[in-house]
Amino acid sequence: MLNSRLVGIGKQMATTDSPTEHVSDVEAALLDAELFVKYHATERAIKCLLEAIERNGRSLQLRERLREICGPKYHEEAARQCLALARLYIEREDFDTAYDRLLEAKQLDERINIAGGLEAIRRARRPDLKPQQTGAEANFERKHFTLAGDLSAISVFDTIQVIENAKLTGMLTINGTSNEGYVMFNDGRIVDAECGGETADAGFQNVVEIASGTFEFQRASDPFPVRIQALSNTNLLLDTLRLLDERKQ
Repeated sequence: MLNSRLVGIGKQMATTDSPTEHVSDVEAALLDAELFVKYHATERAIKCLLEAIERNGRSLQLRERLREICGPKYHEEAARQCLALARLYIEREDFDTAYDRLLEAKQLDERINIAGGLEAIRRARRPDLKPQQTGAEANFERKHFTLAGDLSAISVFDTIQVIENAKLTGMLTINGTSNEGYVMFNDGRIVDAECGGETADAGFQNVVEIASGTFEFQRASDPFPVRIQALSNTNLLLDTLRLLDERKQ
């Protein structure tokens, strides 16, 4: 009964705010959602916004409000909206907000893979770092690798995500076309890097700039010294991409 009354009130407000102005589907959905929230019907508000998003998938207003309403209580849906918002902000070249939404998505749900968003930002901000296919199949020496592949098929961000999820300790070697880099992990956490004569954070910045080549990960039995201090791999990646962008400008 309450839900019916709330919907009715929302529709009445949507049609009577102005006798001459047509209220859009987005605005009507936002009005209805606010009423549901006001009367502590959060799940109804979420359902209302999800239905509106099906009709207006590119609406930042709808997705942002849904993200806010979901919050930590409905963290999985909030994380999904953060990822969708990041894609929309990247298209609009609002990279700072895209960074924030990617970071928030990871904080809400650690299982989420944000590598695709990170790669999209890198390609948009640094088109000069776009991976180039060599046209030849990657060749690896006969060693035992836990993980190996070609950066034109699997980005460095995806690789880091796999190592982090598996909580592996070891060294990631990236063989670029003109540079070679190393990233050290303790239980999936990035703790050091070497590349281009630099180590730690500066070395990791050089590693992220390697967009073409191959990678190999070998496990290690002993942990590495910690020379990179970051709240998480996600924070480190986002901060590094910001620095690379500033360096390019």
